[in-house]
Amino acid sequence: MSNKYVVSARKYRPQQFSEVVGQAHITETLKNALKSDHLAHAFLFCGPRGVGKTTCARILAKVLNCERPTADFEPCNSCDMCRTMSKNTSFNIIEQDGASNNKVDDIRDLIGHVNSPPPQGNYKVFIIDEVHMLTSQAFNAFLKTLEEPPAHAIFILATTEKHKILPTILSRCQIYDFKRVEVDDIAQHLKYISKEEGIEAEEEALHLIAQKADGALRDSLSLFDRISSACEGALTYQAVIDNLNILDYDYYFQTTDLLLEKNLSAVLSRFQEVLRQGFEPQQILNGLSEHFRDLLVCQNPGTVQLLEVGRQIKERYLEQAKTVDLPFLLSAMEICNTCDTHYARAINKRLHVELALAKLAYIQDAREVYPFQATADSTPEKKKLVLKK
Repeated sequence: MSNKYVVSARKYRPQQFSEVVGQAHITETLKNALKSDHLAHAFLFCGPRGVGKTTCARILAKVLNCERPTADFEPCNSCDMCRTMSKNTSFNIIEQDGASNNKVDDIRDLIGHVNSPPPQGNYKVFIIDEVHMLTSQAFNAFLKTLEEPPAHAIFILATTEKHKILPTILSRCQIYDFKRVEVDDIAQHLKYISKEEGIEAEEEALHLIAQKADGALRDSLSLFDRISSACEGALTYQAVIDNLNILDYDYYFQTTDLLLEKNLSAVLSRFQEVLRQGFEPQQILNGLSEHFRDLLVCQNPGTVQLLEVGRQIKERYLEQAKTVDLPFLLSAMEICNTCDTHYARAINKRLHVELALAKLAYIQDAREVYPFQATADSTPEKKKLVLKK
């Protein structure tokens, strides 16, 4: 087996601020701080996993030590300092994992490197990942150095759980909140990588991978590598469905049509069919609930933008949204939510979900007998729909 293969998350790791996906509010602020020479000595990068916290820390360290930074305050990536930092062989960047080096002695060892000037370049940059894992004693030992470090020292702390960090540490840092990467941004980045790798990828397939990554770009790249390896050069929508073992959109579109037709027998037959494929009843129920939510946002042109799917799937949602009305969707989502809430306590879980499907199939009949109307005590802040008996 060749050892030359490099996973996409490493191969396509951004080397400049302009290459960072979905964090423009962070990168522009850092570049403006560099431009105005108002850069802090301690930063806290917080946000979900896989969104670029450590990457931005490394790029900042690189541009601070770059011999020929660009006019836009990007690293040149061609000087000796940039090349050594890109290869992780520079003594100007000291990275430490807070999860495995969380004791007082570990912090004291780190502090021991602070006072010595950098062997080359202008700054020593200390990056502590998962900093929330440090013990209280370690945090306290770090306080004085973090507040008044030497002029050549820059601290960048990264965490996914900001609430676990002591307030005394927070008060000494400039805090940057990273956000989850949008589905469209992830899909576009995957499209770029597909072209670079010579992989033919369907748009819907990339959108589905982006959705399943839940805002984490690194997770999407891991899924992309896994599925593209199985597809042998052609990444299709069906291949993503099969490899991730998820239900196709077709199941939910067809099930909704059957519910509108009150065809309960067909709904239960399809439910049995997907159960045999290994899907859990609650998984099917939650997927159906999400489908109703997506149909709901399609009811108004102003909320269609909340639909995070590919172009072809979006057209199908808009088409089906014309066949359902708002009361049906609200009732259906309420039934699904109630079933999900009580699912854990249900003894016969399959029967529990089948009962919910039966209610969904006959929502329209129930509305004819008990039409919806607003209660007399409804307020503009909170309106409730109840059954008129």
